[in-house]
Amino acid sequence: MKLKGKVAIVTGSTSGMGRATAELFAREGAKVVVTGRNEARAKEVVDKIKAEGNEAIYVTADMLKMDDVKKIFDVTMETYGTVDILFNNAGMLSITPLQEISLEEWENTFRVNVTAPMYLTQLCAPVMKEKGKGVIINTGSVAGAHAHHGPAAYCSSKHAIGGLTKSMAYELGPEIRANAILPGAIMTAMVDSVGGEAAVAHLKEDSPLKRVGYPDDIANVALFLATDESSFINGQLIRVDGGIDI
Repeated sequence: MKLKGKVAIVTGSTSGMGRATAELFAREGAKVVVTGRNEARAKEVVDKIKAEGNEAIYVTADMLKMDDVKKIFDVTMETYGTVDILFNNAGMLSITPLQEISLEEWENTFRVNVTAPMYLTQLCAPVMKEKGKGVIINTGSVAGAHAHHGPAAYCSSKHAIGGLTKSMAYELGPEIRANAILPGAIMTAMVDSVGGEAAVAHLKEDSPLKRVGYPDDIANVALFLATDESSFINGQLIRVDGGIDI
């Protein structure tokens, strides 16, 4: 088991990429903290993990609320006493054009996609530093590399998480490594909410592989980044997108 004895927080893990990662981390021996806004779905993920003979708890949390973000850390420490891996995966999609977006939607997008990961990292990093080792993984997006992949707020927030990832790597070493995964067209509930595969057909066509991705495609990369197999990878924005924009 690649993560035996590790404690991993995976935010936004009641569906999609986060759920696939939480389940994979658990199968690889990690004690996983599942988070999401919907308690029933969070319990469902934890029940599945436990049914497979693995360990997990859930914390219901709205990443718009910094008190909820702190609750994730507090419950993790109360339950397991430490944290080794933090996967800042929870995100908010904004598809409103620049000239139409409200300040509230703009600020909420940044609050979920940038501020919450920054704050949870602030809380977890001292524990990792004291242990002498830790891993932080952030979920970015291909919209964090090219503006034509997302409207203004989402695109800007995902560019920001790229910069934050590099700052984390620079400031938190040598004990902590930080990297980001930039998914392309991954079939998740978030994509379903804006039209499913038809909504990302252009990304499929732009890919040399001519296909969309699936949550396990992200989970496998997250596992690699969480282990010592990637011990010399730091501060990188790793695209998992089928090769669009090459």
